Amino acid sequence: MSQDNKPKTRPRRQRGGFGGGRAAMMPAEKAKDFKGTLKRLINYLKPQAFKILLVIIFTIVSVAFTISAPKILGQATNELFGGVISKQLPAGMTKDQVIAGLKARGQDQMAEMISGMELTPGKGVDFDAILHILIILAGVYLLASVFQWLQQYIMASVAQGTVYRLRRDVDKKLAKLPLKYYDDHPHGDILSRVTNDVDNIAHTLQQSLTQLVHATVTVIGVLIMMFSISSLLAWISLIVIPLSLIVTMLIAKQSQKQFIAQWDSTGNLNGHIEEMFTGHNIVKAFNRQDEAIERFDEENERLYKASFKAQFISGIIHPAINFLNNLNYVAVCVIGGIRVANGIITLGDVQAFIQYSRQFTQPIVQTASIMNILQSTVASAERVFELLDEQEEIPDTDNPVVLDDIKGHVKFEHVYFRYKPDVPLIEDMNLDAQPGHTIAIVGPTGAGKTTLVNLLMRFYEIDSGRITVDGVDIRDMRRDDLRKNFGMVLQDTWLFNGTIKENIAYGKENATDDEIIAAARAAYVDHFVRTLPDGYNTVLNDDASNISQGQKQLLTIARAFLADPRILILDEATSSVDTRTEMLIQKAMAKLMKDRTSFVIAHRLSTIRDADNILVMNNGRIIEQGNHQELMAARGFYYDLYNSQFLGAYADVDAV
Repeated sequence: MSQDNKPKTRPRRQRGGFGGGRAAMMPAEKAKDFKGTLKRLINYLKPQAFKILLVIIFTIVSVAFTISAPKILGQATNELFGGVISKQLPAGMTKDQVIAGLKARGQDQMAEMISGMELTPGKGVDFDAILHILIILAGVYLLASVFQWLQQYIMASVAQGTVYRLRRDVDKKLAKLPLKYYDDHPHGDILSRVTNDVDNIAHTLQQSLTQLVHATVTVIGVLIMMFSISSLLAWISLIVIPLSLIVTMLIAKQSQKQFIAQWDSTGNLNGHIEEMFTGHNIVKAFNRQDEAIERFDEENERLYKASFKAQFISGIIHPAINFLNNLNYVAVCVIGGIRVANGIITLGDVQAFIQYSRQFTQPIVQTASIMNILQSTVASAERVFELLDEQEEIPDTDNPVVLDDIKGHVKFEHVYFRYKPDVPLIEDMNLDAQPGHTIAIVGPTGAGKTTLVNLLMRFYEIDSGRITVDGVDIRDMRRDDLRKNFGMVLQDTWLFNGTIKENIAYGKENATDDEIIAAARAAYVDHFVRTLPDGYNTVLNDDASNISQGQKQLLTIARAFLADPRILILDEATSSVDTRTEMLIQKAMAKLMKDRTSFVIAHRLSTIRDADNILVMNNGRIIEQGNHQELMAARGFYYDLYNSQFLGAYADVDAV
């Protein structure tokens, strides 16, 4: 939604500032310079260094409490098991006497097991001691949760603060980039860098980074605890790690192919749906519904097969790893049971070790997954940094000239310009537009008409020569000061998601309702707006498809009326309206252009017959110049162009 008359998005422009592109939302590939980009991303985290240190400390503390819990729970198990065994032994005897008696009766294994236990013959289970241990255990789990919440809370602040600065830098950069950047890059790609890639970085910083720290600390802590209990069992558990990695890599290699096919099929299906949806009327008009459905079924079937294979193959990883973990579990239980029976370790230690072995493999697999995510994140960061490194517009002069009362005298003096260094376009252009005159610019496609306007607005910088407004070189003025004196009505209408009133008011900051309505009446907008259910408060959707193309054009003209500029630029502003509306707009334009310098790019030559000066352009040059009568009398390029539109049309009618 729009607020304060500011739209969410910028106008989408092709060369010359018009047009649009389709967003291409693609998964990021691997980074070209992983180390360099990662280092630069880390630099964005430096202002948050203290918070990150707190996150690491809290993570270590949280993990320390978490991994101490199985050991404490093992003590409760030992206390319970020892109490059960103690109850079965004769009271009044010492532990050494019981062991000696068992060995005398030939029960050596039982004696060895008891020798490794803490017990008092005949005492039974000490439930108070077990309760005390469980209270401690509950406190440990509570503290682990508190510190884990604290590190997540602080990391959320770190991630969002970092991404906030990154988004701010990107937005500032977009405002400083020349129009050439937008012409040379698909708009979908720019949008993907600003949204998808930045969001990918935000997600990784907030989730994956803490998970990586947590997983690393957990692996180290659990490994220490496992070796402290039994080095033999620890080495047995470590064997599972390389086996798990090998299985994961082999399966992932096969599933990756299917995921690529899935992405391709998804793109094809989405493209087909978009085409059929946007061209729904055409599909119906040519009775192509069955063909469209058949094509959809084919693409849907292809996507189903690719997705099924991808999910099936990747789904094997989890049960395969679980199988290896279960084998490890069996080995730990059997060997641990034997060692308990031999009195080498206690039953509680075996129980604790089993829990540690369960905790050990998960962070390792998680770390491997995070490393893949990190590859994608660094690739996203690289795309964002590429945008931030793009060459900016030439900075405005330090001592700009400010024209308070502009007259509108525009001159091109020996102007040279080319988009590509080896492809000349405008060469030695000279033009003198007197204040209040209407300058029409005509010519075939690619003649340089829109380029002339781009140079005048400083969307592009000229190679040599100069352009002046009231005798002042436009390069000696700030771009903002220059452009506020211009009003533009383009063939490619641009309206944002907001009310009609907000769209008209975009032409003037803090415009009053009376000014908006007056501009609407001048552009013949007021009548059709009042026929809408909500009038001026009618909300236009994202592409303003809830009003006609002609009505959209009228709204952009009303916006120009409201701006009340000294210099007008009209790019075939009436091309999208019917003949009757065109006649009304021509009258309105005549009133709007009165006493203002106007540049009119025209394709329909009937609309510029009354222009003070008509420039006929071809291949970047002004090949003819004069008013309509003079150019017709000269019987040159303009004469042929004019007759091709009118006499040719009559000839076609006669032929019919």
